Order: sequence, then C-alpha cells, then structure tokens
Amino acid sequence: MPLTCREMQDGEARAFEAGVDAADLMEAAGQGIARVIRQFFPAPGTAVLFLGGGNNAGDALVAGRELARAGWTLLARLAVEPEKMKPLPAAHWSSLRGVARITANDEITAQGTLICLDGLLGIGSSGPLRQPLGALAAEMNRLRLSHGAFTFAMDMPSGLDGDTGLPAPDAVVADVTATLACPKAGLFADTAANHAGRLALVPLPSLAPFLPAFTGPELLVPNLLRPWLPRRPFDFHKGQAGRVGVIAGSRGFYGAAVLACMGALRGGAGLVTLLVKEDGYEALARMTPPEVMVRQVRDYRKALELRLDALALGPGIGFAHEEEILGLIQEAPMPAVVDADALTLLSRTSLAPLKNAAAPRLLTPHPGEMERLCDRLKPRLETAQSFADAHPGHTLLLKGARTVIATSGHPALFNTTGHPGMATGGMGDLLTGLCAALLGQGVETHRAAGLGAWLCGRAAEIAALDQAQECVIPSDTAAQMGRAWRELRCGDAF
Repeated sequence: MPLTCREMQDGEARAFEAGVDAADLMEAAGQGIARVIRQFFPAPGTAVLFLGGGNNAGDALVAGRELARAGWTLLARLAVEPEKMKPLPAAHWSSLRGVARITANDEITAQGTLICLDGLLGIGSSGPLRQPLGALAAEMNRLRLSHGAFTFAMDMPSGLDGDTGLPAPDAVVADVTATLACPKAGLFADTAANHAGRLALVPLPSLAPFLPAFTGPELLVPNLLRPWLPRRPFDFHKGQAGRVGVIAGSRGFYGAAVLACMGALRGGAGLVTLLVKEDGYEALARMTPPEVMVRQVRDYRKALELRLDALALGPGIGFAHEEEILGLIQEAPMPAVVDADALTLLSRTSLAPLKNAAAPRLLTPHPGEMERLCDRLKPRLETAQSFADAHPGHTLLLKGARTVIATSGHPALFNTTGHPGMATGGMGDLLTGLCAALLGQGVETHRAAGLGAWLCGRAAEIAALDQAQECVIPSDTAAQMGRAWRELRCGDAF
C-alpha cells in the first residue's frame, strides 16, 4: 500500500540516524519544488510564500530562493515570527534576500503570474487548522478566487489528512501538490482530488533506501513511464509502426472520428485507416488529415479481414450498428480500445462480448459510462479494480480528474497530468486514438493506458502555457503531443 505519514516520518528518522543531512534533504526538496513550479510557469511572476514554523516552511524558502534567482518577485506571509521557526527554516529566512513580508491588509499587486506556495504544515497533521494557520489557509484560498492565484502545496496541502485524504473544513485548495520522495496514502483518496489538484513527484534519492517497500497503486510519473515507451531501430519502417483501424463517427459526430485519427497519428501509428459507411464517406474523406486512409465499408466487421495491429472503436459511432460493433468487440483478433458509444452498446448486454473477446480490450469510460457498465459506483480505485478483477485479461481506464487504470494482476495506476480545461468534448476521442497507436506498436494494454493518459494530460498542460486552461481544446492538445513525448523521453517533466 502507499506509505502512511508515520512510515514516512520513521524513514526520515532512520535516514538521519544513518548520517543523511537534513539540510541537504531540504535543499533537494526545495529545488525540486521550484522546478515543478517553473514547469507550469516558465516566465517569472510573483510568488507569495505562506510559512509556518516547521521544516515545510524551509522547503518553501529554498524553493523561493530558486525562484528569486530566476527573476521572480517574492512576498511572504508568516504564521510565526522568524525566531520561533525551527532552526533550518529560520536560517533560510535569515539568508533570503529580496523577500517582502506582508500582512493580511496589504494589497497584492502581482507582476506576471501570481502563485501561492503552501509552506504552512507538513505531513502528519489532522483535524481543523489551528489559528493563525487556518486564517492563512483561507487567505490562500481567497487569492485563488479573487486574484486567479495558482497554489502549489508541498507534500500535502495544509489541512488535508495525509493518511485518509479527508480535508478539514479550512484546508488549502491546491492546484498542484508536489509530493516528496513518494506519494502518501491520502493522495489516492477521492476526497483528496479537489484539494491536492495535479500531482507531481519530487524524488529524494538519499531518502529512498530508508523507506519501506512501496506496494499497491502507483503514480504515473516519468521515471515509471519512460521504459514503457516504444523505441525504434534506425531501419524502422511504417509497416512496423502499427496498422491502426479506427471505427468512429456518424452523422453529426464526424469530429469524433477526426480526433481519434489525430490521436492515432500523434501516437506514432505507421498506418491509420478510418472505416466508414457510405453516408459518411465523402464528408470524412474531406475532414480527416491527409495521412489517414478513409475506407468505405458496408459492414464494420470488414475490419476482421484487414491486416490491422489494433482497433480504436466507438467515438461518435452511434447506435445504429449494434450487432457489428459488438461482433468486433468479441471477435477482433487484435487488441482494441473500446470507448464512447461502443461502451454504451456493450453495457446493454451482459458483457458477454467482453468476456469472450479474442484479444485484450482497453475500456476507457468516463464516470457516466462506468455507471452503465457496473451495478453501482464505489470509490474510483475500488470501482476500477473490481471491474478489472472480474474481467481478467482486459484493462479499464476510468477517466476523470484522477484517471485510474486497473488490470487484474497489475498495480493500479493513477495519472498525475492534466487540468480542468480538459473537461470538453473530444478529449476522450483523442485518447482513444493515441492508446490504439500504442497498442499497435506492441505496448501491452496496461502500459498503453498509462502512457496514453499521461501524454494526453501533459500535452493539454503544455497547450495551456500560453492560454487559459478553459480555452484548451482537443486540437490544441493534439498539436502539443510531440512536446509531451519529448519531455517524457528526455526526462525534463514531473
């Protein structure tokens, strides 16, 4: 299982007894947090450091120092006087230059982006926040609403229980939580999502040997994902890059087919073929990218006769061809992504086509579709794991603010990337095509789901670097997929 706060604290104690320097650990944590901040905001802005009296404040001060060196303006709100801080944060406060201490009555005029850095409390706190910590947490939350501030928490947002994920009434609402060394148990709880926001893992290599073995759910982070990326020999050709068949789109929903095809292309598929009925052929032949082959068929089961390595099945397909779609889910000899209308059609059966499927299936429901597939929704992890265990050999990717991926016999995966601007029609269609491309290149379903979720989320984050999150559309995300791939492969992302 994920580590509890006590296990983390005991590991730190063992590390210090073995000679690991607490000051060096604080440096590594603070520098890592600063890198996370600059991943989302490369240009300097204004950072308000909210500081308690413990070592969490020291991490924030190190991060603030690094930001100042990069041109950021620093402001600070203190819960205690500097002389009442623990020795390490007190020393960092004394040495920090160019930071202006402000009060609750001071008007904040930001230069560029405004961020809040939550350095009030570390792990292990529970229950309501004591004053003045509660007032400072409320101030951070108000700045998010009144000034559009972006809040970064370190390890856990103050007021969020690190073991249960239950928030106190006055808990900090963070946009990003940079968890240190390893994820804490509370971050996997459904109740934590709106307070923890996007998760980033800051490794602390000197601490790792002293922590207990981590079992159970895993966070999708670059160090885990990088070895899963397909790597091509120099003499590679398109026939080896995967032949992907896309069965998607119907009158009024042709865009879903286009986006699925774009996902497959951006996922590296060597050949992408869109299978369409006669009434949609002319429109889709004009709409799809020129790299896509559009093939007219009378029956979607024609895909069974084609040389394909993977299928993307369902986006915008409608419900007029139920027998054909269910037949493909059951009979297709290649792995397939089953999404959208294909999931709805599947839910109307006893799931027999899935139970008798000839090859692995990757199901990608949103919560509404998931509710149709199972008797009732439980907490997200339990829902996904129960479904996967009941359907061994197949993978479930349950979409949402904290996408969870489950395959029987594998640790569940929690995605870290993405933002609320992805809550728009078509993002799932793009994901379907991307995952199909990965399957076509020989990536097994569990890993293809993890890679697809991370890459789509990170591409959407990159698309939001120069525009508001709310304005990011699937086409923007597709256009940034290459940068997301590069970041993952080259190791400069969290």
